[in-house]
Amino acid sequence: MKIETLRHSLAHILAYAVQELYPGTKFGIGPPIENGFYYDFELPKPISPEDLPRIEKKMKEILKKDVKFEKKIISRAEAQKIFKNQPYKLELVSEKKKITVYQSGKFLDFCQGPHLKSTKEIDPQAFKLVKIAGAYWRGDEKRPMLTRIYGVAFKTKKELEDYLKREAEAEKRDHRVLGQKLDLFSFDEEVGAGLPLWHPSGMILRKIIENFIISELQKAGYLLVLTPHIGKENLFETSGHLDFYKENMYSPIEIEKEKYYLKPMNCPFHIKIYNSKIRSYRELPLRLAEFGTVYRFERSGVLHGLTRVRGFTQDDAHIFCSSQDLGKEILSILKLALKILKTFGFKDFEVTLTTRPEKFVGSEKIWEKASRTLIFALKKVRLSHQIEKREAPFYGPSINLKIKDALGRPWQCTTIQLDFNLPERFNLTFIDKKGKKQRPILIHRAILGSLERFIGVLLEHYGGALPFWLSPCQIWIIPVGARHKKYARKIAENLKDFRVKLKDEKETVSKKVREGELKKIPYLLVVGDMEMKKRAVRVRERGKGDIGMMKLEKFLEKIKKGQDESTFGLFY
Repeated sequence: MKIETLRHSLAHILAYAVQELYPGTKFGIGPPIENGFYYDFELPKPISPEDLPRIEKKMKEILKKDVKFEKKIISRAEAQKIFKNQPYKLELVSEKKKITVYQSGKFLDFCQGPHLKSTKEIDPQAFKLVKIAGAYWRGDEKRPMLTRIYGVAFKTKKELEDYLKREAEAEKRDHRVLGQKLDLFSFDEEVGAGLPLWHPSGMILRKIIENFIISELQKAGYLLVLTPHIGKENLFETSGHLDFYKENMYSPIEIEKEKYYLKPMNCPFHIKIYNSKIRSYRELPLRLAEFGTVYRFERSGVLHGLTRVRGFTQDDAHIFCSSQDLGKEILSILKLALKILKTFGFKDFEVTLTTRPEKFVGSEKIWEKASRTLIFALKKVRLSHQIEKREAPFYGPSINLKIKDALGRPWQCTTIQLDFNLPERFNLTFIDKKGKKQRPILIHRAILGSLERFIGVLLEHYGGALPFWLSPCQIWIIPVGARHKKYARKIAENLKDFRVKLKDEKETVSKKVREGELKKIPYLLVVGDMEMKKRAVRVRERGKGDIGMMKLEKFLEKIKKGQDESTFGLFY
């Protein structure tokens, strides 16, 4: 029994239960999804999360009846008669030549299947209805808003319990909540959905990450560039974005009677830098890198904190190289990506390689060579991978790397995409050793992907307790009373190479300690009479509590020893 079939069958049982409890309901669709299922309804009256237990109870009653899932093939005329009071089903029926329905007790649904034979194959204790959301019919904002009920489902009760435990832990780690608690970022309706506002602490975190990446890029021979946020219409016509990507772009703005677009990608701009002069083989590989902010239209229903936004910054790079250099470049990118991701604490990866689709640009010969090169590089760095046959975009094969967080959830991160199309569209060339013009291969490469998304993942991975080198504020110094402030300032001066805050407000020490713990500050140093006398500090370490009094020199030794061997965070 496939789990997807079980989940699809439960979606029908959900609809059956809703039909029983809310006569007059209009039915949308109910597919299986990752970890569960959903069904869309136009209900005769609004419902709330408090109604879910009642619906779930009715579903369990139906399951116990050993209801069969019976498949029937009917004519369109018959389907139109059956679903005459179901406008959404009628719309779907009108688009199909072959009409398949499934009868489950008193519930009949237009559906392609497959389904289980009977509800006796479903463990009533292995599913749960979890939430209600609004969903436009067929994802179109101009169509009616339906009520979507989500459920999770597994083969056994234990699998469900394990999943719910992971979800409870994930809820505690929700980066949207942590972002507010740690005062890193916020969203505001007047600014616009999917457009984060970065607070001072959040900006420090961004800069720590950016400076670290820039340091690594410069060591690896990348050249930093900066490009505009907008570009003229003809640029995106040449790149093909207006032909293939327009639905993800925002409407143009007019400047002096010419149309300009917010850029959805950085690549056309980097290509223009490459094309700004005649290039020689001696300049290749040319690696252009930018923390470039791009803007893409995302529907409001899919926006999610930092992990799905409308304006985001990519650690973007484009490498222009010859076919002879391709292998070395791919290997270099993979090694750099692994080094960077492991420094952030990610060690478990899922890797896929996409291969040539049916329609493609370039020759079969260059595709085959490129694919072999990618596989060779993956083997060289000992990354096991899955091949997704014929799943590459038409312009070149790619490597996609997902990182797994502390809860084992995969997140798309590094992308290495070969491109045989844009060099052709923009007529990119270089002069080879024989003085002849050759076409370079373009590699699109992002290691973190979206910086916003990566920070969201980082926060959830660490539950907000970021490593010392990444923490926007690393140390708080808390004087016990007014007479200890001078000594506290002296301690702060001795720790000036770190990100330190002197907490000398008129509040109790216990309140400041509690606040520091909630803000997940790595070290809280309390100084009073005894500490002044012994030229020491009392140290509270995140996760360990009070670890005792320490000479300042010993504390410095401790944090330097515990600091990651890379001290990228110390710039601020």
